[in-house]
Amino acid sequence: MSRTYVALLYSIVLTPQKRVVMADLRAMAEGLGYENVRTLVSSGNLVFDARDTAIADLENRLEAAFPKTFGRHVDIIVRDAAGWLALAAANPFPEEANATPDQVAVRVMRSPVPADAEDRLRQAVSPDEKFAVVNGDPWIVFSRTAPNSRLLAAMNHKRLGIGTSRNWNTVRNLARMLSGK
Repeated sequence: MSRTYVALLYSIVLTPQKRVVMADLRAMAEGLGYENVRTLVSSGNLVFDARDTAIADLENRLEAAFPKTFGRHVDIIVRDAAGWLALAAANPFPEEANATPDQVAVRVMRSPVPADAEDRLRQAVSPDEKFAVVNGDPWIVFSRTAPNSRLLAAMNHKRLGIGTSRNWNTVRNLARMLSGK
């Protein structure tokens, strides 16, 4: 049985020396036997169909193929279509997402945020920011007037574990791709 999945690459750097071309990313996924492979914008968002497979196995296969294609390791977080649609539907900040979609973001985690890290993140929230953890993924509304946000600085691999952030525009557009809208 085939299912649809979303794979998110962590922090790909788009410089001339380290460029990840989306056509090459699609070809890499197709080389792994995935079908109906497509990307959203040039920031490492991959959608594909594959046999019903454990998420960890998909992550491992994609992460093993990535250095062979692009010459370096990148963490890759995978969710199935139902999981992605549930993540999008669970946005705790719908009003803010409608008003300023580029200022609402979620850090999609491989494993849920540890409770002690969640407590530290809550302490870093400034008066013009919002924070919530939904199903193990931290959501934020961040301020454009405070570019040195303590909250944004605290949401990193070292403190939270493997994950990658996407703004509401990307979350919503991936959900639209998955639902055919």
